[in-house]
Amino acid sequence: MFQPFRLGDIDMPHRIVMAPMTRRRALPGKIPGPLSAEYYAQRAAAALIISESTEVDPVSDGVPPTRPGIFNDEQEAGWRLVTEAVHAEGGRIFMQLSHMGRTAHPSQRISEALPLGPSPIAAKGTVFTARGPLPYVEPLEMTPADIAVAVEAYGEGARRAKAAGFDGVELHGANGYLIDQFLRDGSNQRADGYGGSADNRFRFLAEAIEATLAHWPANRIGMRFSPTNPFQDMSDSDPVRHFTRFAERLNDYRLAYLHVVENPMQNEGRPEVARHLRAAFDGAFIAAEGFSRDDAERWLIDGRADLVAFGQPFIANPDLVQRWRLDAPLNPPDKSTYYTPGPKGYTDYPSLIEAQLADMP
Repeated sequence: MFQPFRLGDIDMPHRIVMAPMTRRRALPGKIPGPLSAEYYAQRAAAALIISESTEVDPVSDGVPPTRPGIFNDEQEAGWRLVTEAVHAEGGRIFMQLSHMGRTAHPSQRISEALPLGPSPIAAKGTVFTARGPLPYVEPLEMTPADIAVAVEAYGEGARRAKAAGFDGVELHGANGYLIDQFLRDGSNQRADGYGGSADNRFRFLAEAIEATLAHWPANRIGMRFSPTNPFQDMSDSDPVRHFTRFAERLNDYRLAYLHVVENPMQNEGRPEVARHLRAAFDGAFIAAEGFSRDDAERWLIDGRADLVAFGQPFIANPDLVQRWRLDAPLNPPDKSTYYTPGPKGYTDYPSLIEAQLADMP
């Protein structure tokens, strides 16, 4: 984990990535504030920080508790505070560009507009909203014009991310968000050129990549997949075959990395897909999902990944890299504060030095 790595044209001192994690600390209007800048700067020792899922959909409403956005000047300025703070600490940070698609509740959209998705199929379960958990609603099937608007939103988000000072962007094609909804056949049952075959279902992502390439070189763009993650009622009839094809198609663009959410040790009953994607994809490979330090070491030594992304350990340990270098104990995370407002459970976890000082008589 502590061997250096070169990701595209970015030199990294080790291979410990901070995974994208929604924390719902955005200010009204989906604007990142000074508290978010402090949070990310505290964790700047990561080889790479991938930001929390950031909304590109301009119809997304900004009522807290909410995820941040990147579709207006105020949000762009808020994110500039974050990137400046991270860079001041010597860190590197990519923005994860996301669109909720069918998983947005009308209460989360301007004028309570119905959500849009590849097909009029409602996800089973509930969505977290300012009004509490509410059932998913049936989305409107996106027209070709709707698809063009969404693709343009990814491009605009990519442009604003660059203006805000990010080092690159990651397209969020995982965990049941819009790109994932197009990729998996459990949510995409269209009969046009965006549905049916794996190549057709890849078309929306291809257009989003092209829109992003208008603002970033390929070696500053990453992609995230979660082939078997059932979150937000997602499914696919043949994830090995379909996602291997998607990985092969990504090679046309020579992207910096493929970031895959799958750890077979965490996935009882789910097929193993990551090794097929590792073999199919030509760029760097980031593994994620519940890895322990020992599991990560084994995957890196065995060549199953180039980098490993960690989530919860970074929440509770802003200096995770230093703690692991020193084999020091870790702070336990307080799950009750994952999505609550304010600094508690966000920026108030003690560093190793602070913890040692607190223990002194």
